[in-house]
Parts: sequence; structure tokens; C-alpha cells
Amino acid sequence: MNLEGLEMIAVLVVLGLFIKVLEQFGLFEPVGVEDSIEDDFELSTVCHRPEGLDKLQQQTKFTKKELQVLYRGFKNECPSGVVNEETFKIIYSQFFPQGDSSTYAHFLFEAFDTNKNGSVSFEDFVMGLSIILRGSINDRLNWAFNLYDLNKDGCITKEEMMDIMKSIYDMMGKYTYPTMQDDAPREHVENFFQKMDQNNDGVVTIEEFIESCQKDENIMRSMQLFDNVI
Repeated sequence: MNLEGLEMIAVLVVLGLFIKVLEQFGLFEPVGVEDSIEDDFELSTVCHRPEGLDKLQQQTKFTKKELQVLYRGFKNECPSGVVNEETFKIIYSQFFPQGDSSTYAHFLFEAFDTNKNGSVSFEDFVMGLSIILRGSINDRLNWAFNLYDLNKDGCITKEEMMDIMKSIYDMMGKYTYPTMQDDAPREHVENFFQKMDQNNDGVVTIEEFIESCQKDENIMRSMQLFDNVI
């Protein structure tokens, strides 16, 4: 695959790979009618207990049954009630055993750890998931922008995008496409900025990012594939 074929992968990869993470958390496990998420909340002997169901329903776009499925899978994978960064790295390493996914997993974990306390609770997980799967196009693009804005200063620099691209390339690129040159990540970053840095000031703002993505039919089509996943 050439550079053009990898164009915009930094925007799409978080959505595509996230389905694998959902499967790892048992998202698609059937739910029996006799099950009760309220019982799970009350009987679970976890270190962190999630907020009430009513509040989570108000804060997300999931139904009661969907929250039940999510919570069961989350609790099965994370009995303590929280996910640490090492768990994220283990999950991604299972999907890319021949690559090094640790850096990308770190960036993804940072995006979910909204409280910056070194752990992702069920609430953090569900809030992020609600945006990715049920949010508007703008919601999803804002979430992706936050992932790539590593220092959270409101803009994406070439250095930040290079770190992202290197992490993706380490995770899959040079193993999946061994003929690609080592300078492919840098070439991709330049291509990314040519498309998105509309005023040529060396950084990509959230406005530029969203507008450029919305004009890309491939990105819009890919995002629509995640509608009604659950």
C-alpha cells in the first residue's frame, strides 16, 4: 500500500480498532431478560462502583439493556472496576502480536482517562464509547482531535502528528506493509498538514480538523459504519 492508500489512517484507525476492543470487553455478549444491571451494581464487590443507572442513561446515548451488556463485559475483564494503562496495552498487543502497539495504546488510554488519575472507570469508558458509537459526526471528530492533541493545547502540531503516525506504523505499518520506506510516517504527516492546515500556520486547529474531515467522503463513510453497532 502506498502513501495515498494510508491517507487519513490516523483519523480512521481509532474507530476501526475500537471495535476490537469492544469485542475484548464482551460487548456482544447476549443479555438474559432476568438479568439486572441494578443487581450487578449493588452486589459487585469491586474497588470502584459505578454511578447509578439513571444518571448514566442521562449522560450517554445507551439504553438500559445496552448499559447492562457493557457493564457485564467491563466487569468480567476488569473485576476491580477500573482499567489501567497496562490493560489497554495488553488488549492491543493481542491484536498486533508482531508489532509494538504500546505507544498507540498509551495515547488511546490518555483519551479515555479524562480525570487524569491513571485509570479508566466504567463511567469514563461508557462516556467515551457513547461519543464514538452514538455521537454526532462533530462529537466523534472532536473526540478524535482530542486523541491527537497530545498536550491538550487546542491544536495539533507536526511533532504530535509524527508521534501518532509512528505509533500506528510501529503497531501495524512496517509489519503489514514491509515494502514501505522508513520515512513514510513523515511523508504522511506532511500530506496530513497539506490537507488540514488551511492557513499554513504550522498547526491544525479543531475547526480546520473538523472541516477537512467533513469534506473527506472516505472518513464520513467510515464513521457511518459505526452507527447502530450495538
